[in-house]
Amino acid sequence: MSNYSSYDVIVVGAGHAGSEAAGAAARFGTKTLLITMNLEAIAKMSCNPAMGGVAKGQLVREIDALGGLSGIVSDESSVQFRMLNRSKGPAMWSPRCQSDRMLYAQKMREKLESIPSLTFRQDNVVDLITEDGQVIGIITQTGQVFRAKSVVLTSGTFLNGLIHIGESNYGGGRSGERASVGISAALEKLGFEIGRLKTGTPPRVDGRSVDYSKLEIQYGDDDASPFSFMTDGDLPKAEDQLTCWIGYTNEAVHDVLRTGFDRSPMFNGRIKSIGPRYCPSIEDKINRFADKDRHQLFLEPEGWNTYEMYLNGFSTSLPEETQIEALRTIPGFEEVVMIRPGYAIEYDYFPPHQVKRSLETKIVDGLFFAGQINGTTGYEEAACQGLMAGINAALKVQEKEPFVIKRSEGYIGVLIDDLINKGTEEPYRMFTSRAEHRILLRQDNADLRLTELGYKIGLASQERYDRYVKKREEIDQLHNLVSKYTVRPEKMDPMLERLGTSKLSQPVKAHTVLMRPQVDLNAMIDADEELKSQIESITDNKYVIEQVEIQVKYSGYIQKEYEMVEELSNKENSPIPEKIDYTKLKSLSTEGMQKLSKIRPETIGQASRISGVSASDVAVLMVYLKN
Repeated sequence: MSNYSSYDVIVVGAGHAGSEAAGAAARFGTKTLLITMNLEAIAKMSCNPAMGGVAKGQLVREIDALGGLSGIVSDESSVQFRMLNRSKGPAMWSPRCQSDRMLYAQKMREKLESIPSLTFRQDNVVDLITEDGQVIGIITQTGQVFRAKSVVLTSGTFLNGLIHIGESNYGGGRSGERASVGISAALEKLGFEIGRLKTGTPPRVDGRSVDYSKLEIQYGDDDASPFSFMTDGDLPKAEDQLTCWIGYTNEAVHDVLRTGFDRSPMFNGRIKSIGPRYCPSIEDKINRFADKDRHQLFLEPEGWNTYEMYLNGFSTSLPEETQIEALRTIPGFEEVVMIRPGYAIEYDYFPPHQVKRSLETKIVDGLFFAGQINGTTGYEEAACQGLMAGINAALKVQEKEPFVIKRSEGYIGVLIDDLINKGTEEPYRMFTSRAEHRILLRQDNADLRLTELGYKIGLASQERYDRYVKKREEIDQLHNLVSKYTVRPEKMDPMLERLGTSKLSQPVKAHTVLMRPQVDLNAMIDADEELKSQIESITDNKYVIEQVEIQVKYSGYIQKEYEMVEELSNKENSPIPEKIDYTKLKSLSTEGMQKLSKIRPETIGQASRISGVSASDVAVLMVYLKN
């Protein structure tokens, strides 16, 4: 065995989790190695060419606010921007961008290559080296040894990956790339519990073979919002972005799909693992929702300079001949050419009760898990875990306390807390409904919540921090102005009448008018030249104006949320000794004792959220700790 020079941090895998982990660890100044089976596939979008979406957009904004890379790379490689859920309240607004698949990977690699302390290696890791319960390095398939103080595993779908298309199956981590064999066995030998999950992807088609006259067109936003708080200038207007298209299946398509069910690995028992509940395959949809006579499909471009298209909503592992016949039964796809068939993939994961809130494993010191290895699905869920694991791997090397985001501070905190406390037996996907404090955790205020934290630990740059401080000061000044400025009926009434709300009977403070649901701050600015002049003296940032408007309109709800967070914080932060023997707490329920012994929560708040641990179990635990 040959020995290379040692590293502070080694990151295994260079998908979305690995890219963020390596980028974060290296920017702490730690000597970092990013090792992956294929350097041409760094940050490859294996499934849909898009970032963000409902709740996922909030995750990307949070990654960016902390100083991560996914947000700025998304802005630089996007072909279309959309803000989802605009018709609902701001807690539900979620940014999404359609990405140029190849450009995204290129931009991410450029960002990573610009970090001086980051080194790359193309190789396959097959084993870990540990000593006295501490990871000290990795071994590659060629027998090379790389030593490190911390190791981050971000293996995606590659661990013993098995691809299914109809009755055919073969080893692979994704289409065209081989599976990773060895790490699962090494982890199992160390005492880790192992599981198996499934995900899938739809066929890719030749966009030149589609009849777009039979599809609905979907434009991007004219007033597009970037993901990154560092992106300058206006984004392209709708006409300068690529369009997506909407189509529908019908009963004839469903009938064709059913002809392949007897050869489907999902229905004939060859796939035994569980897939993502909220992203089912097309055969699963027509089986589970037999009463629906059609399902919506989104035809999405793969990039600026390709005619390859992604058919979102048509994920499948049916035989290839069934796939193409069903595709050609969809209106607009009668002459379609399929470039790549859809497939399902099974892979190993490690139930996430085995990691701490820092994403360091409980069994091996210095070993971190991030991404699909923890049972999640989605680029955004993987990237935020990678960022946190990379930060904490570097802090571990520097002998500093781990960095943890609370549930009340970010969706990242919700995701990690859910994983380690509730576990997952199916691929975990983030939703706004998972966050009990979502009115506080909006996509628009991610920088106000997290940039200072990112700056304090040393990840967010000085430039980012200075921008955040300037924005925060402008928000405070504008909020103060809106609270004190008096608006008069003669200026406001024409606007109020036009918007269908009652006129003013006397002069009032601007914020009382702004609290009306029909009124927005820009309309008030247009109606009152003096107000406009005073606001322009404070800021020219449209996001500052938007932020103040949200804060004023939802002030009552926001205040209640803050009070709830404060009430829970004492319970949340009460520590639980690491060595506690739950079997000695006779008043605990059997399930509560088993779950607490398995997960070993670090705080009372964490214990209270474990599925199966009742309120009375928590009360017993609190009395025991008090005594």
